[in-house]
Order: sequence, then structure tokens, then C-alpha cells
Amino acid sequence: MGPDVLKNPAYYALNGPHAGLAEIRGRVRRYPAEVAPFVGLPDDLTEQDWADAAELLGVGNSAATKRPDFELPETFKLDQQFGLVQFVAPDSFGAEDPELVVLGVEDVPEMVALTVLTEPGPFRSRTIECGRYLGLRRDGELIAMAGERYRLPGYVEISAVCTNPEYRGRGIASRLIRAVAAGIEQAGDRPFLHTGATNATAIRLYQGLGWSVSNRMTVSIFEPVAR
Repeated sequence: MGPDVLKNPAYYALNGPHAGLAEIRGRVRRYPAEVAPFVGLPDDLTEQDWADAAELLGVGNSAATKRPDFELPETFKLDQQFGLVQFVAPDSFGAEDPELVVLGVEDVPEMVALTVLTEPGPFRSRTIECGRYLGLRRDGELIAMAGERYRLPGYVEISAVCTNPEYRGRGIASRLIRAVAAGIEQAGDRPFLHTGATNATAIRLYQGLGWSVSNRMTVSIFEPVAR
């Protein structure tokens, strides 16, 4: 049995399909800050790993990790912590949607503006390099989007699922999730995603769509402290 890659997605993404994006020190990996705020820490953390993480981040610079609970050493300060629920898609969940468009680098300013408005989670100037993003336009305006972020061996995360508040309640998020999932399944991988542990509306949505809980995660945002 190999490791449960879903319990430590940033680490296994940056050691696998996203290795080309990784900034590295020792066994520690991180995404460039313009891509995502996440750091990948090994499952079996050692003192040396924490020392490498401190060097990779630098004092005053924070990063986040998603994994089950772990203990921070005294050389780091915890800035924020909150819970997530991780879901995995049922078999053959995806459905293509011809009205959706593939978004590119030229769409990034609109994508960033939409995520600022809707707050689905971090989306930065180079996040689009993580995978394929789809959007829905009305009268030329980008009103909704979703795409691929973590790429793990056998799994791809659906992320940045968001809809302009003026267009909510019309099933657009479900359409986007199914369409992104279709591309993931066609590549031979299985879709997964995260939502806030207190986001009852999203949890009901994913359960209603047949998704199953794979893990309960903790997001920890931390930074090295000066010695």
C-alpha cells in the first residue's frame, strides 16, 4: 500500500505532476507565491524538514498546508487554522457543457476579479498554470468559473468554483463542477475537492451530487519566527 496522497495533497502534487512548479529545499516543496500559497511537507516530519521549511519560506512570509492535524514546532508561528471537508467524486460524474469556454492567460484579470468578489479560496496571477479552467460568460462578462488546482497521482482537485452573486441559484456551479470533472475523468484521473467545514450549503450540494467524504482536513497558515 502506498501513501494516502489525498491526506497531504500539496506535498504529493509538488512531488508528482506539479514537480515542475516546485520551489525546493531538502524534502520540502512549495508553490511559487504567484501560483498558490501552499507548502508541501513530508508525512514523516523531522527537525531538518522544519529547518528547511523555515529557509524556504523566510521570516515574515507565511504559507498554508492542508492535511490532518499536526504540531508546529516553536520555530514557527500559527497565523490561522480552520477545518475543511475533502470530497471525492462518484464514478462517471462528469458531463461536458458546450456553453462553457476554456479560460486562458488573457482572462486572468477577470478571473482574479471574480474570485475577489466571491472568495472561493486563493486564486493568484499564475494559478492558471495548475490546470484547465472553464468559465461562463454573459454579454461578454465572466460570471462563473471553476478549474483544476492540485494534480496528484490518480487525482485532480477541482477548485475556484465561483459564481457572481447576481447569477446564483441557477445551477451554474453544478454545471461547472461536472464539466471540469469530465476533463479530469477523460485523462484517467478522479476528481476531488475541498470545502469549508462550516459551509453547510456547499456540503449539502456535494453530498446531493453523490460525492463522498474522503478526509477531514485542517488548513494551517504559519510562518517562521526569527531566532
